[in-house]
Amino acid sequence: MPGISSRTIYWPFVIFAMLCALASTVHASDNQPRGEFQGAIQTEYPDWFKTSFMELEEDILEAREAGKRLMLVFHQDGCPYCNIFVERNLAQKDIEDTIRSHFDVIEINMWGDREVTSVEGQMFTEKRFAEQLKVQFTPTVLFFDEQGQHALRINGYYPPDKFRLALEYVINKKEQQQKFSEFMASRYQEPESESQADLAARDYISGDATMLGELAADNKPLLLLFEQSDCSNCEALDQQVLSLEDSKALMAEYNVVRIDMWGNKTVTDLSGRETTERELSKALNVAYAPTLIFYASDGQSKKEVIRSESWFKRFHTQSLMDYVASDAWQEQPNFQRYLSARAEHIQESGADVNIFD
Repeated sequence: MPGISSRTIYWPFVIFAMLCALASTVHASDNQPRGEFQGAIQTEYPDWFKTSFMELEEDILEAREAGKRLMLVFHQDGCPYCNIFVERNLAQKDIEDTIRSHFDVIEINMWGDREVTSVEGQMFTEKRFAEQLKVQFTPTVLFFDEQGQHALRINGYYPPDKFRLALEYVINKKEQQQKFSEFMASRYQEPESESQADLAARDYISGDATMLGELAADNKPLLLLFEQSDCSNCEALDQQVLSLEDSKALMAEYNVVRIDMWGNKTVTDLSGRETTERELSKALNVAYAPTLIFYASDGQSKKEVIRSESWFKRFHTQSLMDYVASDAWQEQPNFQRYLSARAEHIQESGADVNIFD
């Protein structure tokens, strides 16, 4: 799928949405066949999920009385990442047995209209509740402790080996002892892959992390790419997404800085203060390689707009790049709504959209 310059498409986002609606009435569009929408997969959620009245304080109490904790799974129709979460993760017997023994699980449709009563006693529809919690990716998995506080939140799909560790972290109440990033550092091991030197030598990297303070002060948006050596997922992200020419065209809008999340090299933080790569990763709560953190183009604010700390393919990753570089996030704070509008526009241009490519 060719790269699309969203600085033109989303200026501003509201005008773009109006143009999309207008395009369907223009006769010239008859000469341009509409692209196909591909990759959507419907998912049947396990029948062992809890049937709930969606009163979360009561659900937490019932879970606590059973010696369990509450787990919410936010999803949406057609989400391929939700599908692999159910069919690849939850279908594995050890994972299912672990969850059923230690959690009550409730599914929430991030666009649904069922009523949800929050722990604080506020009433929302499912979609307003997801909006209140700033759910940007599906699946998002939210674990509560016995007092109704968040023990852990997973934004996006985690593969089975990593998800098992997340379950272990919550089951053993590790949130009372250490950050999830520290727990993962001590437990999660990647299979051998390319070397750290190979990872650093990419033509889309703007500069060394020693230049981070300087690059952060620039008026270009900033993309921090946290990786580690011997990282198969980092290699897959590079080869399957970032090294593609249309991805590079989008990244040309950014200052891109690669950071070894376990490195001891002296670098600068966003304010120009000296630190190490490891300490910077810890300060930013980076728990997993690769993690992408996107910052706004205003060098003075250094505002984090959105981050990807889970497994995404080309369409979603490129859309994240476009979302921030185009400033669409300022008009549309909900990434999923933006994603739908971007897919619609690409289809109107005659190109196919595969959300699982």
